[in-house]
Amino acid sequence: MRAICIFMLFFPVSLFAQEKDKLEGTVREGKRVVPFANISVVGSSGGVAADNRGRYVLELAPGEYTLRIQAIGFKSAERTISTRDYREKALDFELEEDMLGLEEVVISGTRNRVNVKKSPVVVNVLDAKLFNATQSVSLADGLNYQPGVRVETNCQNCGFTQVRLNGLDGGYTQILVNSRAVFSALNSVYGLEQIPASILDRIEVVRSGGSALYGSNAIAGTINIITKEPVLNSWQVEGSLGLIDGKTPDRTLNVNATVVSEDLKSGITVFGMKRDRDSYDANDDGFTEITELTNTTLGTKAFLKPSDNSKLTFDFTALEEFRRGGDHLELAPHLTDITEQLDHNTVMGGLTYDITNDDKSNAFSVYTSVQHTDRKSYYGGLGGGRTQEDYDVAANAYGGTDDLALLMGGQYTRNFRNTDDILTVGAEYNLSSTQDDIAGYNRFIDQKVNSLGAFAQYEWKPSEKFTALVGGRLDYVDVEGDYSVQDVDRSSEIDQAVFSPRLTLLYNFAEGWQFRGGYARGFRAPQAFNEDLHVSSVGGEPQFVILSDELETEYSNAFTASFNYSRNFNKVQTNFLVEGFYTNLENPFTTVSTGASLPNGSILEEVRNGEGAYVTGANIEIGVSPSPRYTFQLGGTIQKSRYKEDQLLFESEGDVPGESDIAIREFVRTPDVYGYLNTNMKLFEDTSLDVTGTYTGPMTVPLVISDSGFLQLNESDAFYDINLKLSHHLHLSDNFQMDLYAGVRNLFNSYQDDFDTGAERDSDYIYGPVLPRTVFFGIKLGNLHNL
Repeated sequence: MRAICIFMLFFPVSLFAQEKDKLEGTVREGKRVVPFANISVVGSSGGVAADNRGRYVLELAPGEYTLRIQAIGFKSAERTISTRDYREKALDFELEEDMLGLEEVVISGTRNRVNVKKSPVVVNVLDAKLFNATQSVSLADGLNYQPGVRVETNCQNCGFTQVRLNGLDGGYTQILVNSRAVFSALNSVYGLEQIPASILDRIEVVRSGGSALYGSNAIAGTINIITKEPVLNSWQVEGSLGLIDGKTPDRTLNVNATVVSEDLKSGITVFGMKRDRDSYDANDDGFTEITELTNTTLGTKAFLKPSDNSKLTFDFTALEEFRRGGDHLELAPHLTDITEQLDHNTVMGGLTYDITNDDKSNAFSVYTSVQHTDRKSYYGGLGGGRTQEDYDVAANAYGGTDDLALLMGGQYTRNFRNTDDILTVGAEYNLSSTQDDIAGYNRFIDQKVNSLGAFAQYEWKPSEKFTALVGGRLDYVDVEGDYSVQDVDRSSEIDQAVFSPRLTLLYNFAEGWQFRGGYARGFRAPQAFNEDLHVSSVGGEPQFVILSDELETEYSNAFTASFNYSRNFNKVQTNFLVEGFYTNLENPFTTVSTGASLPNGSILEEVRNGEGAYVTGANIEIGVSPSPRYTFQLGGTIQKSRYKEDQLLFESEGDVPGESDIAIREFVRTPDVYGYLNTNMKLFEDTSLDVTGTYTGPMTVPLVISDSGFLQLNESDAFYDINLKLSHHLHLSDNFQMDLYAGVRNLFNSYQDDFDTGAERDSDYIYGPVLPRTVFFGIKLGNLHNL
């Protein structure tokens, strides 16, 4: 009798298990499989991931279900099925490529993974497809192709670059590496050119203060550099050659490989780049406009899943870069008229542990990242002189820099299943330590910034149409800095707590239409940023930047509002965005040329607080993809960057004939109009043409007159930088394929033609496209998944 009872008790369970239907099939896009697609059951936590051959097995109780199929780079699809119809036949899915990236999953807007359409914050994505289309060798080459983003070169001698968001200097932008703030002020001087494009999975750009949860310097926005994840068993080798102005070689070799276990619980990607670029002299005066450069980068990214609900991620990158500009590059630096030479050794890495519960409603992450740079530098020369004193000064212009950035933190996320609301809280500790010493000039920077931050954010979703994101970050910042140049000594001792609130709204008011609006407050504590760590050459003498004794914390209030229309009409994808922004700056940091020389002849600039400033304007973006064979994207920015009162740029000594103070209302080096174009056409099945380009409108650019040190304000011309790239794909086998490509960058040679010349030139007087007309060609070998 007991046996019968036990049998009757377990019989329903056994019957239920036997009644499950097994669904099997393959996810494809045309003739190719889509690996690792996610098949989920709408309205439940059930689902499965396809393997690296696009195959999946999903067991469900008999009935009708709506399945959602998602994969990176493809449009999401939903399909309602009855399990009984697929007991004897395969259930295959067909996906379409997401040509405009409207289905991207991003993390930078909310610190959580979310579809870009559902993000309350506008997030723009630059992916590997764009970097490939623009023939970008480094991060700096491809960043221009988003509204409100502009990369500029600031020095002929060393190639210092910075990225401006919505017209603000590089120091206003928080650059992240894999979502961690370890890209230090020193890295920002040359780091945009040091990171190879070949290691990038994507770049997420958040403009204005919508990224305030990432830290204090995110006033203009955040650029999140996300390196490639181990996803598929793959390998790739690529070699390319560029000829700058048809004659100066720029050689690059990239290699990478990925191995993922069959159970998808572990994987590793390794990558490397070797770049060798000769120097380029645009006006035949014997001095470089583009530096000599060699770069070797090696790195890896790996993951391990101890269980279905936990993941350990590790990344590590090491790079060695040498760059030199000026004249007589074959001689030792101190035997030349002018030389700027930098030798960087940088390592950066991170470790993250993520864990969730079974239904993914609770997630916890702990992480740490570190970056260390050892830099040997030379900023100097003879300034055209040949006296023994000249040689003595030049021989002592060697320097060294030690830079460390450390980040440790944790984040907890709660997904409320009944309401779809999300709570995110966390805390971070950040240390930045920089020591920069040039003994010959008595130039010394010793700066330590300790920051402890706590952040909280609540994502409220009362309906499918409306989302509100309310959050804030409390930072305790301790700055200890000593700054010396010759006989000028300054210090910064800041000990303060600052609260930065954020509010963002998303409203889907009609099919395909979205409105977003937001407010955020930010700040920058007095400290040396990237511009202040760069030494330029003017009149044959080094020009140093030092902080004012009275420098106070800078604050910002940022407002944004945008309308976005995106909709698919059968196979046609469309996207339109117009975004207005207004950022008010209190006590803005401004750099003033003092017009005075130090005892050794060096020139001094001073960072002071301005009376106030604002940046306002609109970003516009248009995208159309009528078919997988054609994609058209166009974007631009119209803006005004102004001081509220006349801002002093040059302070005369008062007793020099013909000199007077120079003040201006508009920001220098900031055009009121700039934009980009990105078009891809498949001419044939395996042949494609990319037409890309940027436009830079007129702007005011300061020029230091070498024989007097007086500042002159010049108006630049507009520039159209148009690129062409023709590619052909050869499918030799499933595991061996080839891409051949060739093209031209800056097709119309729209390049600056009024460089300052000679040993006493103002090396900062450089603007416009980074390269003159440059032809390139290359070959890429690998398997299907990366080509």
